[in-house]
Amino acid sequence: MSLPLASLSPVEDPIPSSAPLLQLDRDEVRRKFPSQPFLIRHRLAGHPLFALPRLMELARSLPEENVEYNAGNLPVSVDPAITPRTGLSIEETLRRIEHCRSWMVLKFVERDAAYRELLDRCVDEVLAQAEPRLPGIGERAAFVFISSPNAVTPYHIDPEHNFLLQIRGWKSMSVFPEADRSLISEQELESFYSGAHRNLVFQERYQDKAEVFRLDPGVGLHVPITAPHWVQNGDQVSVSWSITFRSALSAQRETVYKVNHRLRGLRISPAPVGAHPAIDTAKLFAFRTALRIKHTIAGRGVTKS
Repeated sequence: MSLPLASLSPVEDPIPSSAPLLQLDRDEVRRKFPSQPFLIRHRLAGHPLFALPRLMELARSLPEENVEYNAGNLPVSVDPAITPRTGLSIEETLRRIEHCRSWMVLKFVERDAAYRELLDRCVDEVLAQAEPRLPGIGERAAFVFISSPNAVTPYHIDPEHNFLLQIRGWKSMSVFPEADRSLISEQELESFYSGAHRNLVFQERYQDKAEVFRLDPGVGLHVPITAPHWVQNGDQVSVSWSITFRSALSAQRETVYKVNHRLRGLRISPAPVGAHPAIDTAKLFAFRTALRIKHTIAGRGVTKS
């Protein structure tokens, strides 16, 4: 299913200092956030922070573990342990991104003050409409994706509330229903929250269940927590800006899945997350109590010389 963008009017440059960066439909946010994907508009296409020379400067400033890059000519389903590299350095990858068939993500770019300011401004605009429905917001983080023409981001899930904003080029993004356990099982979610890789095994028959969105510059997409998705870039270099945050809801969800993972290791079959809210609450209480006891014991074990 492809969604028309005709109803999303173009925005003008440059960005007025008093103008919002994002254009969110209040009714759509009320109906769909945080459980369903939906398109938004933004004013960041052409922003100088996303010019390739500035991104190269950013990549040089980040710790090595915050830059992930590999070949972009991948299948939709790929084992992360055998994901091929191109043999290029970070700088060579960015300099030759148009032709080197690569995919790159710069992680936690809010370490740079300019990107942190932009992240906060974007998230504040989201929360002005969304926070009454989603308390306990924290752990803001931003990612920049730079991809060669026709690169593929394999089928995977992410743990954060995420708005992906297309800055340059275009891409097609297939997003799948998060609650469909024929696509992703409780056990896979438990493993993911307990440290397993984000990539999942994709089967062609899944694609019939996808909602497919085309993202052009100036268009963004809300991707729900752990909604499986994969990305096919268009015929141009693609730059995307991902603004993410956590909430009380996402933290509780993560904790209950971790508890269920431990219970399954004891050969106990736990109730699915959300099936019995009272049981989920009891698991949260037990986990937090155990954590406090652990910290108390650890504190008492510290001696001073």
